[in-house]
Amino acid sequence: MAGYARRETVIPEDKVREVAERLSIVEVVSEYVQLRRSGGNYLGLCPFHGEKTPSFNVNPAREIYHCFGCGAGGNAFSFVMKMEGLSFPEAVKLLARKAGIEIEERQATPAEKKLQEERQHFQRINELATGFYRSILLDSQEGELARQYLARRVVANDISEAYRLGFAPDRRDGLVKHLKNNGVDLEIALKLGVIRKGDSGWYDLFRNRLIFPIRDSKGLVIAFAGRVLDASLPKYINSPESPLYHKSSVLFGLDMALPAVRTENSIIIVEGYFDHLALYRAGIRNVVATCGTALTATHAGLIKRHAEQVHMLFDGDSAGKKATIRSMELFLEQRMPAYVITLPPGDDPDSFLTSNPVEAFSDRQSKARPAFDFFVRSLLAETAPDSVDNKVRIIDEVVPRFRKIADPVERDLYEKEICRLLGITPHSFRKRMGGMNLSEKETRTDSKRCAPQGDNSQETLLALLLNYPEARNETIRTGVETLFKGDYLELARLVINTMAENENAQTLSHLTDNIERPEQRALLTRIMVSDGQFADIDWRDVFSQCSRSSEKKALGSIKNIAARLAVLDADSEEYKLLLIQADSLRTRKSKL
Repeated sequence: MAGYARRETVIPEDKVREVAERLSIVEVVSEYVQLRRSGGNYLGLCPFHGEKTPSFNVNPAREIYHCFGCGAGGNAFSFVMKMEGLSFPEAVKLLARKAGIEIEERQATPAEKKLQEERQHFQRINELATGFYRSILLDSQEGELARQYLARRVVANDISEAYRLGFAPDRRDGLVKHLKNNGVDLEIALKLGVIRKGDSGWYDLFRNRLIFPIRDSKGLVIAFAGRVLDASLPKYINSPESPLYHKSSVLFGLDMALPAVRTENSIIIVEGYFDHLALYRAGIRNVVATCGTALTATHAGLIKRHAEQVHMLFDGDSAGKKATIRSMELFLEQRMPAYVITLPPGDDPDSFLTSNPVEAFSDRQSKARPAFDFFVRSLLAETAPDSVDNKVRIIDEVVPRFRKIADPVERDLYEKEICRLLGITPHSFRKRMGGMNLSEKETRTDSKRCAPQGDNSQETLLALLLNYPEARNETIRTGVETLFKGDYLELARLVINTMAENENAQTLSHLTDNIERPEQRALLTRIMVSDGQFADIDWRDVFSQCSRSSEKKALGSIKNIAARLAVLDADSEEYKLLLIQADSLRTRKSKL
């Protein structure tokens, strides 16, 4: 567990540890969630998504939580961060006040300064890139076409400045040279994805594209989106995932929207960057957009943290309707009121606001339908309920979403309306559903369906690493890469390295602090809250079974090698290397 770095000062590690030791995670979570004892864990309804049967587990021994429904997990600090929308130091200070502990910041250690400096390097690179793209747009002859394009789309200078729009010139290495001239280590810039490295050397990711900087909630540039100026494809490309940027948890324009969101307590979500710009230009400021990806549960949770209701404004085509329905499901799970704004066919926010006053849009927003009502009526428009087959088909589409409605009054009213529209009785509707009163067993089954399917052998091995020092030693002897692959390999290394330094409950609870990717964090917390079965077992037998299973799966690649060999020239270097690899794998397999 490292102290939190902010510029040149951090919250001392011993203070973070003291807060963690003074307040149990059960005590912290109980202020937000009603918990009951269930074996070695405590169980409650997840505060991060809507559910009727508890799947939110708190493990007091490990000082962690995990929800088997939505995958959220972590320790007391990350729980408060997620609930309150706080940064790590803010969460530490909040819990310190509860525990009666005074927090004093100290000077950062060399290791902490190194981490700070790396992040500052990343931030500087993004700022240099933003400045480069912006200077090309504003001052260079290369930006003339982009300036004309923005003029045609009625994007004035003040709007361009608010978004910090730029233009990537049609040069192979324009940004590369700019970064080099400013003393940037290109290998560090490579981690951000704004430049790339090939056989012919360094080159820019973005070329001949209008650039939208993507910023975090504090306004810091963390990535970029590039749009073509003509009809060529792909229309947009985004920065790849990086230490600063995770598209599944970033909403474009959130920093610009927050002041208005705090006033209106509502968020409008759109699909595109220009959709966002059109609304912002019209004075509608409580708007965000996804960054070239479908709305995720993380996005929905982020929206719920900041607002009480959401309005969806997606394209009216088939893809847009699918996005609306998927988003509706996420907001139903979050128990968040969601509405759908519809525009005339063929219109998007830009075209609509270009030809209509903003009052016309406000009128459309005031008449927005509840998302579930929009879904049902859209379904009926596509499939007429004029036959038994069609009615059954419609019901089967409705039922999975209907079950996500948490409010009993709302559910009852929708049931009546669905039955009226379909011309069926409530009894028939419930019979097709298999009974509206879902049992706890059925709900758990649904929850399991939502949970990602993992590799049982690797998960069991990870649980052994968490519980038995001897298993960690055996893993090191066998070879971590032999037993683990992908996310499991990264987590295994983290567990081994962390536990080698200090083995106690606090160390375990803070393992997740060093994990940036949400899916990896969810995987580890899920294993940690479920590994009580591994206490007091013969770990050697379990380890042996799982290691043999993992190795057999790895050796399945012999078939892939054979297929590749069949199409290669026998004199090629790749052929010779693959032949050696195949022989090695056969030798290992014969020993199993």
